[in-house]
Amino acid sequence: MDWSQIKNWPNAELSRRGQGPVHRWHIQEAGAGKTVLMLHGAGGSTHSYRDLIPTLAGSFRVIALDLPGHGFTQLGARHRCGLDAMAQDVQRLCDQEGWAPDAIIGHSAGGAVALRLAESDLSPRGQTPLVIGINAATEQFKGVAGLLFPVMAKALAAVPFTASLFSGASANPERIKALIGSTGSDLDAEGLDLYRRLVGDRNHVDGTLLMMAQWRLDPLLARLPDHPAQVHLLVGDKDTTVPPTVSRNAATRMRDATVHLLEGLGHLAHEERPVETAALIRDIIRDGLR
Repeated sequence: MDWSQIKNWPNAELSRRGQGPVHRWHIQEAGAGKTVLMLHGAGGSTHSYRDLIPTLAGSFRVIALDLPGHGFTQLGARHRCGLDAMAQDVQRLCDQEGWAPDAIIGHSAGGAVALRLAESDLSPRGQTPLVIGINAATEQFKGVAGLLFPVMAKALAAVPFTASLFSGASANPERIKALIGSTGSDLDAEGLDLYRRLVGDRNHVDGTLLMMAQWRLDPLLARLPDHPAQVHLLVGDKDTTVPPTVSRNAATRMRDATVHLLEGLGHLAHEERPVETAALIRDIIRDGLR
């Protein structure tokens, strides 16, 4: 998205740009205390945490990023949109900025990035952060979809003008409402309009397609039994994008994982009930970092 639009974005007063080794990042930062890094999911942006950021900033130092190619973060290399590359580039930004996250929050695919960042080879200064996943995407697509979706995304990402066609065709308000509804979530008019603006942006759609095309979870999933972090998985029981069984299955494979059920909420649970979600996150971090 064009930086000139930032003034009309949620929590714009907290926004700044940071040039990393690869990408030019959009960063939102607020508060003081333990450092909490917040990562959105595929197709999202910092707007997804618009209500959590100011609330959590009352207790912690909160840092939220737009992932590469998403929102206002300018992609510096088209081949660095997969899980490992994305986590490495986030960690390089952390090193550059002097951040050592005590906790990492990740929604959907951002949950996988959070888990990857907490592994020993990427943990800053040998410190293992606490991980909180919100409807974390910790499972591959099943069956034929698992074979076709990455191939289709890769093909679409390679075709000129695909992102423009997708963004133009998908930014219709009714289509956005139907898309969000299909995740099991019910957002207000502001939330729907923010997603409409994102989906209507060619660069954002391009970044999302690249992420989908390069996404590979198998190596991370194979290492889950040895994952060093304390992990908390927040699960909306109405999520139809990442069903609750995904988090439950992942938790059984990790040494120190707890599932927290969010009743009546879908994939965007933290946007539907931000006050409730923030309170739970605050309690988890305070208890986990004693």
